[in-house]
Amino acid sequence: MRIVNSLSALAEALQAYRHPSVVPTMGNLHEGHLDLVRKAKPLGDVQLTTIFVNRLQFGPNEDFDSYPRTFEADCAQLEAAGCDLLFAPTEATLYPEPQGFKVTPPAELADVLEGQFRPGFFAGVCTVVLKLLACTQARTAVFGKKDYQQLMVIRHMVRQFNLPVDIVGVDTRRASDGLAMSSRNGYLSEAERSQAPQLHAALQQVAQAVRAGGTDFEALQAKALNTLSAQGWQADYVALRRQADLGPPQAGQALVVLAAARLGRTRLIDNLEM
Repeated sequence: MRIVNSLSALAEALQAYRHPSVVPTMGNLHEGHLDLVRKAKPLGDVQLTTIFVNRLQFGPNEDFDSYPRTFEADCAQLEAAGCDLLFAPTEATLYPEPQGFKVTPPAELADVLEGQFRPGFFAGVCTVVLKLLACTQARTAVFGKKDYQQLMVIRHMVRQFNLPVDIVGVDTRRASDGLAMSSRNGYLSEAERSQAPQLHAALQQVAQAVRAGGTDFEALQAKALNTLSAQGWQADYVALRRQADLGPPQAGQALVVLAAARLGRTRLIDNLEM
């Protein structure tokens, strides 16, 4: 695996290839990330992973400075997973001047759910992803479905800008007890880790009710919120939405239930399609 840090070195490393398949990450990698790398490997003529902790998507009270940087361990895992090329730019490389131009996604898609609780988050995501797709000459980019709304926003951005990139979503990798793999799981105490699968269980209950014919979506959401609250969680939302556009749910359509909740100091997100 080759590691490059500068735009010139990246361009030189890509000269021999026509179809890079790219996995953008912020590092602190786990098996969920490595699944994306393995999925991306046969989708291009070179598998390129990026590691960049993007300041633009962190809010003023979020954990940019304390976000775990585990570069050496990440490199070892990526090489074992078959990554060909790692692009790990510094902030000065990717943002050589103040980023005055930013991609602002439409409010109906980006100011709900995660966007309601993390203002500006998706503008930061879209801006850095657009930069990374351009820098890496990506023809295929692979993202995890755990960040479901993020995947939706990126799909819409790529389509509206007519970017020549195929966006591929990969199912969430889970631990044996159902917990979605996430870099933030490392913040959980031992007791919290044993409790964390309750979030996935709450979503399963909603999904099972919908599959059984339940159509009182407000009641199902409220029941899941109450269940999590009774178990000690502070839930931001449990929401049923259309898979197509995250619009209000309607019976007979493909739906997804999404949730975000805090367990102690750790905020976890998850979702289930149905």
